[in-house]
Amino acid sequence: MRVGDVVHVKRRGEPLPCEIVGFNGGEAIAMPLGSLVGVGPDDEVEATGGAFTVRASEALLGRVVDGLGRPIDGGPPIVGGALVAVDRDPPSPMERAPITRPLSTGVRVLDGLLTLGEGQRVGLFAGSGVGKSTLLGAIARGAAADIVVVALIGERGREVGEFLEHALGAQGRARSIVVVATSDVAALERLRAAQVATAYAEHFRDQGLKVMLLLDSVTRFARAQREVGLAAGEPPARRGYPPSVFAMLPRLLERSGQGKKGSITALYTVLVEGGDMDEPIADEVRGILDGHVVLDRAIGARGRYPAVDVSVSLSRVMDAVVTKEHRESARRLRSLIATFEAKRDLVTMGAYAKGTDKDLDEAIARMPRIEQFLRQDHMDKVAFDDTVATLAQVVTVR
Repeated sequence: MRVGDVVHVKRRGEPLPCEIVGFNGGEAIAMPLGSLVGVGPDDEVEATGGAFTVRASEALLGRVVDGLGRPIDGGPPIVGGALVAVDRDPPSPMERAPITRPLSTGVRVLDGLLTLGEGQRVGLFAGSGVGKSTLLGAIARGAAADIVVVALIGERGREVGEFLEHALGAQGRARSIVVVATSDVAALERLRAAQVATAYAEHFRDQGLKVMLLLDSVTRFARAQREVGLAAGEPPARRGYPPSVFAMLPRLLERSGQGKKGSITALYTVLVEGGDMDEPIADEVRGILDGHVVLDRAIGARGRYPAVDVSVSLSRVMDAVVTKEHRESARRLRSLIATFEAKRDLVTMGAYAKGTDKDLDEAIARMPRIEQFLRQDHMDKVAFDDTVATLAQVVTVR
């Protein structure tokens, strides 16, 4: 047996799949891919001789599967298709095509000020209850992609149904594959769910398709790896996370992106406690990805959706995928927002005298139109060209 191999424990009832995660004194350490109920000390263990694999095909479209690729939506089993490895090496850097084309999400603030490129990887940083799942659903419905793969890692069971019905909807679900591993399942299944979703996305990318991968959340993926690492005997390092967590993150995140033919544009959510962008997982993920979108609770409290804090969000490939006019309009709008936010308290308290600062006067005059541009109902989809045209009007027309 080798690390990563799957074994079956012949317990009472259905056999329990487990995965070898390490060795101690010549004995293999296995983590369960399911509940341990029914396992006894005299159960026979059967080696499969290989790593964990799933089947990928178009039969998955519109389906909901668990962290091991098994249907949980009441539909028929997934049969046929290609057998793909779940844990794969990222593609070689020399095999990646450059990011040169924008990818429309249908969300005005993203397309206008934080334009994503086809094959880009972006982090969505937010605390709980700030609207990240709603934003993911809007992107899943509106993104200019052939196939959408959604991974819900460590979510509450209640939130899964709400995401499918309200955030994703029938339109988004028809072209989507949803992989679910709720908070109550085994740590290894939560870990594998992220890799299963990525394996599905890779399969369709290798066929030349444009894939949108939405993974919620990387933080819970890292916590699952922490459980596995500590169980395998690793020492805790940064805030209790063992070294394997920080080796696993780039291995997962680097698998998305441009390929030889198709592309995976990926959005990974990261939970930030109390807005702490420097906690270990947030800091590590921000350094790996090609941009970050930050949702701010204070903006949401003011009633603006999506609650994107434009001043601290960044798309590192935007300049390479938009026109010069679009780029200049976006920079001008960001400048106006920064000018207003720096003196927001003075303005709201009525302590600012008009005429004191010419730039601030212009920002105040344009703020109603800027707020209208940044605000969007979660069910609305805005065409990319319309977003660019509206952006130009906001910064030029008084």
